[in-house]
Amino acid sequence: QVQLVESGGGLVQPGGSLRLSCAASGSIFSINIMGWYRQAPGKQRELVAAQTSGGTTNYADSVKGRFTISRDNAKNFVYLQMNSLKPEDTAVYYCNAELKTTGWGPTFRYWGQGTQVTVSS
Repeated sequence: QVQLVESGGGLVQPGGSLRLSCAASGSIFSINIMGWYRQAPGKQRELVAAQTSGGTTNYADSVKGRFTISRDNAKNFVYLQMNSLKPEDTAVYYCNAELKTTGWGPTFRYWGQGTQVTVSS
């Protein structure tokens, strides 16, 4: 079994900052991609940022220059530093990992339970 557990969400004023953390645990052989998605009410889930095990990153245009993704590959953690937050960043943020549970097996995709981020004055 594999679990992804997020933390760090909350209420913040516009212009403020938050840092999300996600820990992956369980029967993990290797993790290729770890990332963050978000889903606002009435909208589809969208990619926010992702990072490969080699360090390559990908960001949504709406967060470039404001959000930074980072990983601790040894501990299977991924972080999302969010600065200059805007009301439109309000959403449930989900951690995502694409990983193998064995060296020869397929790649699986796992999701965390989500953490609420609310940007409001």
